[in-house]
Formats: sequence, structure tokens, C-alpha cells
Amino acid sequence: MIDSEITFRKLEVFLVFMEKLNIARTAEQLGLSSVSVHRALHSLEEGLRCPLFIHRGRNLLPLPAADTLQQHAIQVIEQMESGILAAQRTAGFGEKRIRLGTLYSLTLETIPRLIMGLKIRRPDLELELIMGSNETLLSRLAAQQLDAILISTSDSFIDEHLYESLPLFNDDIYLAVPADSALVTEGTVDLRDFRKQKFVSLAEGFATYHGFQEAFQIAGFEPDIVTQVNDIFSMLSLVQAGMGCTLIPGRMKGVYADTVKLLPLAEPYQMRQTIALVFARSREHDPNLLALAAESRMYARSHPQKNS
Repeated sequence: MIDSEITFRKLEVFLVFMEKLNIARTAEQLGLSSVSVHRALHSLEEGLRCPLFIHRGRNLLPLPAADTLQQHAIQVIEQMESGILAAQRTAGFGEKRIRLGTLYSLTLETIPRLIMGLKIRRPDLELELIMGSNETLLSRLAAQQLDAILISTSDSFIDEHLYESLPLFNDDIYLAVPADSALVTEGTVDLRDFRKQKFVSLAEGFATYHGFQEAFQIAGFEPDIVTQVNDIFSMLSLVQAGMGCTLIPGRMKGVYADTVKLLPLAEPYQMRQTIALVFARSREHDPNLLALAAESRMYARSHPQKNS
């Protein structure tokens, strides 16, 4: 077995010294103290169990064993650097591409703002955008098919030991009805008054689906769902067409503003989603994710009205 005294860091110190043949200049290049350089070289000799240098006055001169070790150490360091880069590429670390998963509803305003900021920080970065449900995006992140995701963390369990979660904003849930409907009213609405109405909803696995189910459990009745869809824009189109009512987050107010009315829910049914950036803690030093996290924090600070 290789002695524990022999490390990659000590081999790097050794190689710089073999180039400079001067402890002070070696220390300066590596940002170390002269004592640290001397200690690294001495402990390397101990690990090898053979002398590498001889003292001539104040100078430390390499022996033939040091020349032999130098040849092999160069190959070892180069091979290890190559292996590290290959492993990082396999893991998607530091590539000029980032795979970002997002909820459909965030493509209206949040995603464009983040992308513009990210391109300023890293102009050469290519971004692949994948849309899906909370459940699907979390599954793909766990399988390392995505580098980061923007989801509602209120509706999913996020293991804090495995994932970093950076909140961007909070969003209230509203009842959406056709703008010309007799159901439009001032003030908050009680879902129990909508017992006889038809509803459309997102499919299971989407963030708003869980809130939808919970709200009607509180209201004490099973809603008459005429259809389920797989994206929030299709759901709003069905509301606009008069197919039924639904529950949607407030960030969708700008879609069909003239034809769909969002009504605030009465206190028992009020719900709030926390939208956050989620990525693996093991990749928290990835430069691409650091840039995305920084941009997400800026977005959160510039949108205080969404956090209240």
C-alpha cells in the first residue's frame, strides 16, 4: 500500500521545487511558507522510506532518486488532473451547458429574468430548459438528468442533507373563473358556494394539484372535475372557454387577464407556494450553479412584493 504520507499535494510541492531548486521561490509560487515546503519534502522522503535530497550548505540538492520520482510524479499528476476533469464532465460539473428544470408557470416572468441575468454572468453558457411537474422535476434531479430545478418546495419534501434550496418568492393561490361569469364577486370567496360548479385541474404530481385537493377537503366536498391537464396554460384556456373553474397561483394573473378573473380565497382555504431553486449540495461549488444561485438571490431581493 502507498504510505499515507505520500499525497498529491506533496507531489505538487515536490515538482515545483524540482523546477525551482529553491525553497523560498517554491513557497512563493505555491503561496506557502518556507517551513511548509520543507516539511512537505521531508515527509515525502519519510513516506518513500528513502532519501531524495542532500544538504549542501543552505542548499537542498536532489539525489538520483528525486530525478526518478520526478519523472513518474509528472505523469501521475497529469493523469489525475485528466481524471478529475473527466469525472466532472460526466457529472456535468463546470460544463458550458446547464440543464434547468422548471414549472410551466415560471416561464412567464421568472425564467426569462433568470436567463438574462445568467447570460450576463456567463455569456458562453448554453441553457437547456425542461418543463414538467414538481414530481417529475425532482425525480430527474435525483437521477442527475437535471442540474437544477425551480419548483414549489411547499408541495414536496426536499432532503436538506442532499439538496440546497434557495427561495425566490412566495405566491398565493386564487380561484380562477371566466371573467364574464356570474360567479365573479367582490372580496374573498368560500369554496362551499361552488359545490355545484364544474372544475378543471392539473394532473397529480403538479404543485397546484396537492393544494387543489387539500382546499376541497377543507370545503367538505369532492369537486366535479371535468378534465385534468398536464400544463397550467391549457388549464387556463379551459377556464377561459367556460369549461369550469380552477385554483391557480397568483403569478398567472397576466395570462388571459381580460377573460379570466382571479378571486382571493376565504381564510380557511388560503394557501401559499414557496418557489425555490433546488440543486444538489454535492455540486454547490460548480461555477454554473454558483452563477445561477447568485442570480436567484438577486431575483429574490428585487421582488419583495412577492414575498409578502
